[in-house]
Amino acid sequence: MTAFMVSLPIGSALQKTFIGLGVGILFSAVLLSFEMLFRRYSLKAFNTVILGLFIGYLMGQALCSICNAVLGMSHMKVVLQPQTVDLVKVCTFLLGTYLGTFLTIRFSDEILVSIPFLRLSQANQRKKDLLVDSSALSDPRIIDLATTGIIDNALIVPRFIQKELASKAEIGEESEKNKAKKCLDTLKKLESLPHLGLRFDETQFSRFADTFSQLVRLARLSDSNILTADISQVQLPPVEGVQILNIHALSNALKPLMATGESMTIKIQRFGKEPNQGVGYLEDGTMVVVNGGGDYIGESIDVSVLSVKHTSSGRMIFCNTIDSISAKSSPAEV
Repeated sequence: MTAFMVSLPIGSALQKTFIGLGVGILFSAVLLSFEMLFRRYSLKAFNTVILGLFIGYLMGQALCSICNAVLGMSHMKVVLQPQTVDLVKVCTFLLGTYLGTFLTIRFSDEILVSIPFLRLSQANQRKKDLLVDSSALSDPRIIDLATTGIIDNALIVPRFIQKELASKAEIGEESEKNKAKKCLDTLKKLESLPHLGLRFDETQFSRFADTFSQLVRLARLSDSNILTADISQVQLPPVEGVQILNIHALSNALKPLMATGESMTIKIQRFGKEPNQGVGYLEDGTMVVVNGGGDYIGESIDVSVLSVKHTSSGRMIFCNTIDSISAKSSPAEV
């Protein structure tokens, strides 16, 4: 850019050099801004915008043709200035372009309905992206999960989730405000991770008031899964071909297993279902059933692991008290 400005025949060399440097820096800043902007959006959003511009162009041309036909009718006696006619045509074309682009972006989920025989798919199987809901953003463990590198370039935050959190952070009860603010802070921390590649999806839905329904609809359209931390959805099966991944289930799967015969100390908190059976809990909430622990309610005792059972709601550890094992192994007194 500087060399081009210097080659111009007008102006001094110093002035042209400074102008060239300024224009080059400004152009570089614009390019970097576009690069940072495009990092936040997916290829689907880019294709939607291009399709919207194309449809808007066609709509603008159609409106201009209608305008020319109306102005060219012989029975119209209104005489307009050429400048006015040109202004009307330009405004009509811009209006059609804007409407076509806006409607395409606003109702992008209806494109497959409008064109039922057109559906593009990849030949190779790809790793599915993960749509993040508000409960996952409220769980600070998502930051630790993101820093591991397992979900790089896979996290997508729907824009309607972000808008909902921003609205709750301003209007609502105090508890909802604090929770929404924590979610937005977590989202900012995720955006600051350079290797994560967090993206936003601009798709909006007009028919669904329920956030979860919108999330499922978006997951089906983008061929993605859902990442959540809602404890009520741990056992939820796949919905309409969309797999729901739960942070709690992942955490339970990564907990270290207790080996048979391993000893530990547990506080007996209540009676179990079987006679003389006590129940305690580990720090992570894992239930520990102790045979013979019914006599030690409210006490911390040493137990030995008997077995580990995996259930639909998590893991259960079955143990025997150390005292009962010692009594069985010791010889009977004569």
